[in-house]
Amino acid sequence: MAGQTGSRSRDERHASAIEVLATMLAVDAERAERIASSMERSMGALGSMAIDNVMGDLWSRPQLSRRDRSVVVISVLMAQSRDEELALHVRNGLNHGLAQVEIEELLLHLAAYVGFPAAMAASRVVDRALCDALGVERITGRQPAARKSDAERDRDAADVRRTLTAGRAAADPAEDLANMQSSLGDVGTLAFRWAFGEIWSRPQLSRRDRSLCVIAILGALGQEAELAFHAPAGLNHGLERSEVEEVMVQLALYAGFPRAVDGMRAVRAAWAKIDRRAG
Repeated sequence: MAGQTGSRSRDERHASAIEVLATMLAVDAERAERIASSMERSMGALGSMAIDNVMGDLWSRPQLSRRDRSVVVISVLMAQSRDEELALHVRNGLNHGLAQVEIEELLLHLAAYVGFPAAMAASRVVDRALCDALGVERITGRQPAARKSDAERDRDAADVRRTLTAGRAAADPAEDLANMQSSLGDVGTLAFRWAFGEIWSRPQLSRRDRSLCVIAILGALGQEAELAFHAPAGLNHGLERSEVEEVMVQLALYAGFPRAVDGMRAVRAAWAKIDRRAG
């Protein structure tokens, strides 16, 4: 695969896969090898490709950290309602350095970008997976959202929009809200005050990670128009172009090549627009 140095033998790819699997599952290499062999025996070609291609190629690529890849994959699995795989990757995410609160925070973006029914369903899977991973019967100590006035939501939304657009959005919260309302009506009001003013402005997850999550969800769902906005916004939140494109590479094996191809086209069209503007 592009991004790896030169071509590799199957044995080299398999060795990478075993290292990835050992890290994912927090087991030693011998145990990882036994798990890989079991997958090959029980699933045949699908199992061997899951090991050598998904683990040995995709998860071994250097363009994104494994923590970042877990953000992407958990977001995609939530959006697709892939419950069994989601439970597995919640544990993987913890082993890759994601905190419990960071995984839970992804659910809020799911609520905004896929809908509350999807987020509620995913939250039950995530909750069971976290309890299992942490060895507890139930998660305690969760805090409700901050009780913000509309003025506070508008202030925070304007700040988020400032970073998303690299300062192109109106600096005055009232003006920025009016612009959203003018183009999108009450949908714009809700997006401004809730999605931007409450979710995007929360400190529990960095805006870079939030962009990774949203770009992954939009790519997985084929939302190319929104992706055209959020790909450049990700750059404004600290992502590199190569990292945004790597999200599409990850989608190829987790959401399918058609979604990844359409997503890559939308992302590269966004880069071309930026370059034309700069030129």
